[in-house]
Amino acid sequence: MGKIEWAMWANEQALASGLIYLTGGIVGVAGQLKGWEFAAFGIAAGVFVCLLEYPRSKRAKGTSVARTGQYCLTVCVKAFGPLTRNYYFRAFLHAALCVPGGFMLATVLGCVCLGMASLIYLSAAIHGEHWEPILPKMEPIKHATQSIKHPPQNPPPRPPPELRRKRTDDLESAAYANPIPVTANEC
Repeated sequence: MGKIEWAMWANEQALASGLIYLTGGIVGVAGQLKGWEFAAFGIAAGVFVCLLEYPRSKRAKGTSVARTGQYCLTVCVKAFGPLTRNYYFRAFLHAALCVPGGFMLATVLGCVCLGMASLIYLSAAIHGEHWEPILPKMEPIKHATQSIKHPPQNPPPRPPPELRRKRTDDLESAAYANPIPVTANEC
């Protein structure tokens, strides 16, 4: 069996938990529930987690598929250097961000999901994984003149002269003879 890449699981879990945390925060603030300040923190933390986790990491096998539009956020995450590449840091950051969500019912689900993502990131860090950016590949531009070295020597295949369409002004003489009789009354 192959090696489990824990970081891929943690990334998906953290992105989903960021969205859940954000949604719970919106519900808590919109409803002006008791302790709505924790919900406001949940909105900020949910947006931060979603922005941090949207760029996928490159897989060890190299079969990574980037998310749509992830390049801009990849550059931002890459700019923070070892802080965002280190999964120990991400595990402790997510653990710290999920604590205030436990004090309000609307954000508890996001808190629990982010805590699980933190544990998965801790497992990824223990297994020696780290974040690698997926950057677009620069393919060399092929010039058309290099691919065409010599023009073709033989003309393209043409049908025999008897099967070629006749060009005449008279439509009856230019038409082909249909071996199957066609009548207007057949259904």
